[in-house]
Amino acid sequence: MQDNKKRRFFARISFCLGVFFLILGIAFLLLNFTPVSHLQIIGSFFLMITGVFCIFFAIKLKRQSLYLFFAAFFILLGLFLMFQVTGIIDLTIKRSWPLLSVFVGLALLPAGRYRYGAIRRIYLIPSICFVVLGGFLMIFSLKLTNFSFREFMVNWCPVIIVMAGVILILLSLSGNKDNM
Repeated sequence: MQDNKKRRFFARISFCLGVFFLILGIAFLLLNFTPVSHLQIIGSFFLMITGVFCIFFAIKLKRQSLYLFFAAFFILLGLFLMFQVTGIIDLTIKRSWPLLSVFVGLALLPAGRYRYGAIRRIYLIPSICFVVLGGFLMIFSLKLTNFSFREFMVNWCPVIIVMAGVILILLSLSGNKDNM
């Protein structure tokens, strides 16, 4: 029994080390072949490596979905920064800050799935809300409309209050039915 636990522990360690070396190797390749700041590439890969270690902690500490949430968030943020630094995505941080909300929403899904073994409404509804909020704010951040966010809030504030009420009602109902 003890040998089985040791094997699983070493398998998890070797998995994390393997992913660490994989990410580190890709970072060095990008450093050699792209004319960008080395510090920015290392920063984005540091975020992804932090996410990998959070995955290890989520696996090691049974049913700790908070670590899995942070793992998904750090990996998504690191990938976005890597794509931005290498020029694959042509957005500045000043214009793309609403994507943080989208990343939070997407990171909630694996955390809820890991915690309950299925995607439940208690995680799904906030996840959808964060993704929709981030997408909505990206419209104003990228200046895809002819009016400002302030003008929108003044004219549509009652609708936002109604939507907040509906979301709170849905969350309270999902808390009562934990089996769905």
